Amino acid sequence: MIKNSLCYILLLTFGMVTLGISQDNSAKQFSVKKSPSKIKLDGILDDQAWKDATVNGDFWLKFPTNDRKSEPKTEFQVTYDEHFLYIGGKVTQSPDGFIVQSLKRDQGLRSNDGIGIVLDPVNLKTNGYYFAVTPYNSQAEGLIGDSFSEVTFTWDNTWYSKTHLYDGYWTVEIAIPFTILRHDVTKRTWGINILRSARSLNEFHSWTQMPQQFPGTDLGPIGQMHWDENPPSGGKNISINPYLLTDVSYDAQNNVKSNVGANAGVDAKVSLGSKMNLDFTVNPDFSNVDVDQQVTNLTRFSIFFPERRVFFLENEDLFSNFGIPPIRPFYSRRIGSKDGQAVPILFGARLTGNINKRLRVGAMNIQTGRKGDLAADNFTSVTFNQRIGDRSSVSGYFLNRTELQNETEKLNNKFDAYGRNAGIQAAYNSKNGEIQTWLTSHIAFKPEVNKQNLFIETGGGYFGQNFTSFLTFVDVGKNYYADAGFVNRVSNYDAERDTVIRIGNRFFYNETSYTLYPKKGKFNTLTLGSENFLAFDNTFRFNERSNKFFLTTGLRNASSMRFVVENNKVNLWFPFSFVTDAEAKPLEAKIYDFTNYGIELSTDVRKNFVLAGGVKFGKFYSADYVQVTTQLIGRKQPYFSFNMNAEYNDLRFPGQFGSQRFFLFGPQIEVNFTNNLFWTTFLQWNNQADNFNINSRLQWRYRSMSDIFLVFTDNYFVQGLFANKNRALVLKFNYWLNV
Repeated sequence: MIKNSLCYILLLTFGMVTLGISQDNSAKQFSVKKSPSKIKLDGILDDQAWKDATVNGDFWLKFPTNDRKSEPKTEFQVTYDEHFLYIGGKVTQSPDGFIVQSLKRDQGLRSNDGIGIVLDPVNLKTNGYYFAVTPYNSQAEGLIGDSFSEVTFTWDNTWYSKTHLYDGYWTVEIAIPFTILRHDVTKRTWGINILRSARSLNEFHSWTQMPQQFPGTDLGPIGQMHWDENPPSGGKNISINPYLLTDVSYDAQNNVKSNVGANAGVDAKVSLGSKMNLDFTVNPDFSNVDVDQQVTNLTRFSIFFPERRVFFLENEDLFSNFGIPPIRPFYSRRIGSKDGQAVPILFGARLTGNINKRLRVGAMNIQTGRKGDLAADNFTSVTFNQRIGDRSSVSGYFLNRTELQNETEKLNNKFDAYGRNAGIQAAYNSKNGEIQTWLTSHIAFKPEVNKQNLFIETGGGYFGQNFTSFLTFVDVGKNYYADAGFVNRVSNYDAERDTVIRIGNRFFYNETSYTLYPKKGKFNTLTLGSENFLAFDNTFRFNERSNKFFLTTGLRNASSMRFVVENNKVNLWFPFSFVTDAEAKPLEAKIYDFTNYGIELSTDVRKNFVLAGGVKFGKFYSADYVQVTTQLIGRKQPYFSFNMNAEYNDLRFPGQFGSQRFFLFGPQIEVNFTNNLFWTTFLQWNNQADNFNINSRLQWRYRSMSDIFLVFTDNYFVQGLFANKNRALVLKFNYWLNV
């Protein structure tokens, strides 16, 4: 069966190479000249440099269609001096004005009017930089990774912009320091693209012609910028970011009285030439000013939460892109957490960058501290990514976690002494990105483990503008451990014996869809598709099958509808309970076949009042099941917004297996006083987690990349007497210093 599956994958992917159609962007290039005089950054394009610089325009529509040029017009110019790359833009605005939903940083362009800059300084379509500005000068910056050109907005750095509003158009000046761009000073051709979000028109524009199925930040079809001389290095690139923190906390859950604490630490970033970057951290503060959004978990497995901590983010794709979403050999949120408890990170260092124009490397070492009976750990990771051809690559990694134990602990916890992982993966992408195939192989090392410790994944597909289909096959052994990773489905909980049993699994996953882009009528898009999942254990004993069919519509007025039918068949190997009622009996270990139906609706997301939600109903295992989700958004753009998310799940299992209603409410209030002063309050009520959380944060960005936070957080039990768990008031000060 495996041989047949692999043959199907190869035929599916390599057999369709001839189907790719590439956009021709060869004419999208220009020369950039050095500014003859200093530019005053005020958003007004009246400097001599702009009069001398080439004006570029002739933008394409990317959405809702990409087969014609865009209106209204957008123009941009580029110049530079010894320290900055300058981009100037003139954006003709529609008579209806523009949409800017927030003044906060890193809101991106999808929900706003604005322009974005995509830069690929090495011009190899591997990774790059993204900068965006709205008409109100709210900024966003991010790193473009090597995985489907996704943008990591949690990367922060110092750059500058100013805008100026006119009647019928607005202008922008952007200054990006060369010191924050990893580039080769001898390389005179960079990849570049300029994007425009015309959200008020429900359109997206691009300087180069972009395939609709790929994000606007895709590095494949970008244009080229030719320097008149070697680009400047910008000088030294050393930044130091110290922080001071003081807090008053009370922990009623663990009977700890009020406590006043203080903490301090520092992050530093050092550029080693123009290609490599060295990051240091000492006693980093990885919490206190942010909070994860809670979810209702109706699966049998753990939930994956994204990384938020800045230290791990620059060039993070070098470490975190191995594997697939359910199985990641490296998951940085495991660092700083042990046996479900937070542990201190004492210090860390990370080296990332390009050895040459095709080879990227990374090395990281992090030391955690002891906490109570929990021993300290040292984490080491090395990785490489070798570019082959236009967009293909071979990459590999080695991860090591070593527990620093005393002699008694070594005798009692031999299995936990270390955990190591290594792997290699090869990925083929056609030049236009429409044909993709991949093959990965991973191995885990633990004390006294020498078999069933592999994780293998292979797959491929065709990602066309209308038709998309891919198939992947995964084989993971029951002894594949990832102490610094995320591995789902291997650990299976037996509710009757209150134990976890590890079982290896093999599964197939397929997504197929066909999208129409009507040129007339009410619809922008019509997508019909399916998602199919089939899982076994390592002996091909059946475990689970899921078949989901959906129809998604996007309307020209920015509203949407989605209809879903899903059938599941699950061989529940061990008794399991989806309710928290201690009196309820776990579901029996047997085969369940169940179907549910769903509809999701959203009004025009551009408006100041938006209503969205959905209903799912049918069966969930043996339960009668109803799920209702709602989202209510009210705002006064761009200064105030209220966002109310709610989810209700009603599970009614027969008789002794219990029933339960899960409620999840998450209202969020955001006030943007200026581009530098924000107040956000986030409430979360989750009766599945038995928690009500208040997180209220005042942030003042008193200078570039430097903030003062005042944060109040409070947690309560929602069952019983609504008793307090813990609360804290935190004052944090950080300062970004460029040396």
